Amino acid sequence: MKSPASAHMWSIVLVLPSLLAVLQTTTATKNGIDIYSLTVDSRVSSRFAHTVVTSRVVNRASDAQEATFQIELPRKAFITNFSMVIDGETYPGIVQDKAAAQEQYSAAVARGESAGLVKTTGRQTEQFQVSVTVAPNAKITFQLVYQELLRRQLGTYELLLKVKPQQLVKHLQMDIHIFEPQGISFLETESTFMTQELAEALTTSQNKTKAHIRFKPTLSQQQNSQHEQDTILDGNFIVRYDVNRSVSGGSIQIENGYFVHHFAPEDLPTMPKNVVFVIDKSGSMSGKKIQQTREALIKILNDLSPKDQFNLIVFNEEITQWMPSLLEASKENLKEATSYASKINAQGGTNINDAMLMAVKLLDTSNQAELLPSGSVSLIILLTDGEPTAGETNPETIQKNVHEAVNNKYSVFCLGFGFDVHYPFLEKLAQDNGGLARRIYEDSDSALQLQDFYHEVANPLLLAVAFEYPRDAVEVVTQDNFRHHFKGSEMVVAGKLQDQGPDVLSAKITGQMHMQNITFQTEASVAQKEEEFQSPKYIFHNFMERLWALLTINQQLEKMVSASGDELKALESQALNLSLTYNFVTPLTHMVVTKPEGQEQFQVAEKPVEAGDPGCGEPGCCENTAHVSVFKLGSRVHADPSLGGATFIKHLSPGLYGLPGPPGEPHLRSASFDSFDSRQHLFVGRTPDLPSLCETDSELSGLVFLGLMVDGVYENGSFSWISVRIQEPPLLVEATPKRLVVTRDRKNTAYKWKQTLYSALPGLKITMDKKGLLQLSGPDRVNIALLPVEDPHDGLILLVNDTQHFSNSIDGELGRFYQTISWDPPGGPDNTIRTLRVQGTEYSATRQFKLKYPETEISCWTVKI
Repeated sequence: MKSPASAHMWSIVLVLPSLLAVLQTTTATKNGIDIYSLTVDSRVSSRFAHTVVTSRVVNRASDAQEATFQIELPRKAFITNFSMVIDGETYPGIVQDKAAAQEQYSAAVARGESAGLVKTTGRQTEQFQVSVTVAPNAKITFQLVYQELLRRQLGTYELLLKVKPQQLVKHLQMDIHIFEPQGISFLETESTFMTQELAEALTTSQNKTKAHIRFKPTLSQQQNSQHEQDTILDGNFIVRYDVNRSVSGGSIQIENGYFVHHFAPEDLPTMPKNVVFVIDKSGSMSGKKIQQTREALIKILNDLSPKDQFNLIVFNEEITQWMPSLLEASKENLKEATSYASKINAQGGTNINDAMLMAVKLLDTSNQAELLPSGSVSLIILLTDGEPTAGETNPETIQKNVHEAVNNKYSVFCLGFGFDVHYPFLEKLAQDNGGLARRIYEDSDSALQLQDFYHEVANPLLLAVAFEYPRDAVEVVTQDNFRHHFKGSEMVVAGKLQDQGPDVLSAKITGQMHMQNITFQTEASVAQKEEEFQSPKYIFHNFMERLWALLTINQQLEKMVSASGDELKALESQALNLSLTYNFVTPLTHMVVTKPEGQEQFQVAEKPVEAGDPGCGEPGCCENTAHVSVFKLGSRVHADPSLGGATFIKHLSPGLYGLPGPPGEPHLRSASFDSFDSRQHLFVGRTPDLPSLCETDSELSGLVFLGLMVDGVYENGSFSWISVRIQEPPLLVEATPKRLVVTRDRKNTAYKWKQTLYSALPGLKITMDKKGLLQLSGPDRVNIALLPVEDPHDGLILLVNDTQHFSNSIDGELGRFYQTISWDPPGGPDNTIRTLRVQGTEYSATRQFKLKYPETEISCWTVKI
């Protein structure tokens, strides 16, 4: 179950633009095809990622065999080259106009002689696959090149490679080079297949502007076990980073006559929002969808700022407006709203038209009554899972009605839940009205997807942003006007410089802040910037022209969604010409893969296009459970000989914790407790050089003073929910017996228990093994471990280690036992009872067998709290 909202719980909100690649090839045991080399070389310069995947195979069988090259790449990336080298002869892929070659392709498909080589395989990935027949002892080299502009999302860029070779590879190597002239502000890696032994094959080097990450495992490190030849490499490898920023006019980079301008001011005040949530409660939303919608909506409402105004509209064939007007996001109003949201049930039809017009009318009425704060941002957020079935059902008419009603006054964001939704309809509805659309995938983490999307638009910083460059300096630019800028995102403008332009490129950016207009200015020396990209060997040279082309194509494809007539034809022609010029596989082109004579001759790679754990939520549903603040602590090293050096226990009865015992006692101590009637603190502490923390609910919300805080819901002898919050690096882990959710840089990522995980953050390592033991560890830290248990019922246990790092100010229900405590001599039957004193309170301790190792039990002094 999820934890209910409480006075002293903070949320780390919602990366991120992403680059994904999956390596998957055939196994040697099936047909004699042996992958003897598999390399990935990814070079990121000014957010432009150029990735080359090369696979070398040999047919060790005595007869001809089929070799398959298969890779998943990001849906936003463009394939730009593919080739096969067989017996020294190269067979290239040829990019063509899709429409011009459609008749030939369709005829080949009809004859059964061809098939598409690219298909959508995941939320963000497409799979490229090609097969070719290989003669005995022959070698073949496959190489695929793709490019993408990494988008900043919620303060982070993300590069993800999913590795799945399906066999041991003699030479397996991944190299990731990042060059950011602005300077790299943070860098971290994560893997879902990494073991401690594999981690030795991972090296990271970094200076101010460059980073190099290499993963080069040996054959033995790749093995699943010492006696098995199967590979352990099966999962994600992720690199996350961001760059240094300032409130100036952003960063201009120049290479080979082209420039890119990145602008993402961060230290600006957040503008107040007027948000109308329009929620579909039709019959198709019943079951898990509406349950997850309620869960997400409750958390989103609680994330509203007190400066915001909001209202709710729910609809099926009928439309219901929660309150007559917009309300301030006060505690009282949010409490009523979450109560209302928790009771939303699904039934009936889908009247999108009237629901959206009611939302616009609500904002219009407030605007006319001058109830919208000056300098505020008005958003309409629509969530639906289907096509309109009631009221006006013609999608084009609905789009026209909403566009005329909005009239550029507000922004519309559309969330399409599942695959039954008419997504192109929602995409155009959003783009026509200054917003964007996002598909919410029907899965166990749907509620997290909804929250993540909201967090992307939760903090507007600027409106009506315009970039200006001197006409004598710039020949052509990409989009240079943006309706709004949200915290954690980034505006990017690219262009071509004039041949005989000035030596210095200047830029002016204007926009609207809360209550005032603002102007930013910056400039860059053309010669100096050109020089930065001329010498480094680790970057993909002449990339900026391709960056400009890629960004231009993407923007033209986006505009085509809302365009029609001559405008649509012009955009399509421009995007097609650029795609052919720069050899990009886009929705307007495809790549014909050539093969040796006698093999299938017309295979085509083309770009697929879009087709159309819940908490209780109810008031009182969490009664009779304990809301336990497990501990809060600072970072000061505190040596205490009574703490011992116990390691993590992998077989531990629920509800038991390692505690310090009497001097001279070698065994681990434990504590157990019943359900609490109210929230209590198990550990409370502070970083020694920060202000002290008072024991009141109101001040306990000030978690910024804490290095670490753990909360939990304790019932029936184990935890049903645990939350671990770390101040530096900022991290939130929420765990239930079913799954755990890690929030980093305001992005939520869900993991299943017993899913291997290895994440290296600055000063912190997160690992989980196949037994489900999750560990949060680092130097000079109290290390935390969580473990799911099933006996006698599903629950969680908490383990702490390296407790010498508790500060002297540690306090709370368990934390108090890490302060100075005194023990009376043992007494009672067989000396199994003794008294200990903590902070003036006496506790009775009983020696019991509580901790179960694989073959034995350990005698512990157990304190019942």
